[in-house]
Amino acid sequence: MSALRFIDVCAGAGGLALGLEQAGFEPALLFDNKAVACETLRLNRPAWQVLQTDLRDFDPVEYPDTYDVDLLSAGLPRVRSAATHKRAHSNEERELLRATVYLVHAVQPRALLIENVPGLVDHPEFADIRGFIRSELEHLGYRFRWFVTNAADFGVPQERRQGILIALKSRHFDTFHPPAPTVREHVTVGQALRESMGSRGWPEAHRWAAQATAVAPTLVGGSDNRGGADLGPTGTKKAWARMGVNAGSLGDQAPGPDFVWNPSLGPAGMVKITNVQAARLQSFPDEWQFAGGKTLSYRQIGHASPPPVGRALGLSISAALSEGAHPRPATLRPHDQPGDSSLSTHDQRP
Repeated sequence: MSALRFIDVCAGAGGLALGLEQAGFEPALLFDNKAVACETLRLNRPAWQVLQTDLRDFDPVEYPDTYDVDLLSAGLPRVRSAATHKRAHSNEERELLRATVYLVHAVQPRALLIENVPGLVDHPEFADIRGFIRSELEHLGYRFRWFVTNAADFGVPQERRQGILIALKSRHFDTFHPPAPTVREHVTVGQALRESMGSRGWPEAHRWAAQATAVAPTLVGGSDNRGGADLGPTGTKKAWARMGVNAGSLGDQAPGPDFVWNPSLGPAGMVKITNVQAARLQSFPDEWQFAGGKTLSYRQIGHASPPPVGRALGLSISAALSEGAHPRPATLRPHDQPGDSSLSTHDQRP
């Protein structure tokens, strides 16, 4: 059986695409509007077809391989809340979301995957966007489901909630099931980074790891218009400080043998997370390279979708597409009635 093919828009550093590759999908095309992201993709997968372009400018007529792919995936920039979306340039995220749905019209994939903020699933302030998506997808013959994942449930040592939309052509929808958690216990920061923290001979790496018993707060890539990289807003920095980590900036390397870890002294007595370690907290493989300097690399890491989540979603989509291609005769359970179309809260059908 040939590999399932997908297009990945707003591909970023490739976290979602890597996860889909691990699930057995093969990319027909990946594109992003940032040169550094495209460089990252080419560094790691020279055979992938990578295009630098704005989603809103993309014309699939110029790339016939994109027609009738199995999956269109999109890890889009985070849609802003009502409190911020009226600011200058902040409508871009909503425009990209609409452009993704319009691209479905053109390429007619068997499945659609959109990853974004959890609030997009059911918060009232995003009702207009969900209404637009519903109208367009129903018109095209798709049924769809909204749900929220937490990356920590898939072995990622990070509390990272993602709003997910999965849409499939009607004949495939009934066999789709959201992925179930793949781990019974979450991986802690200490477990994930103990070896890395001790890689330069720091004798207190094990003591530090023993008290870093929580998953990491959500990594935040920040804005291209901001200054240097840090690990997030004030609340996030406080959570890191409770694990003895100075989240105000990134480290250049792991602590050396002479570093004195004493959080009571404040940030100067705390360790710093490096880009390599941040990538581990996103569950990228160690060999995955990020183009650009420290800040540009971190922004790609912070904005990425963790590959294990992409893999789990890809496996669920693949299973639905495989089963839905050969539908079994419907069997009514005793309490079902012909024509019953009851679905859970976020299941949608025409």
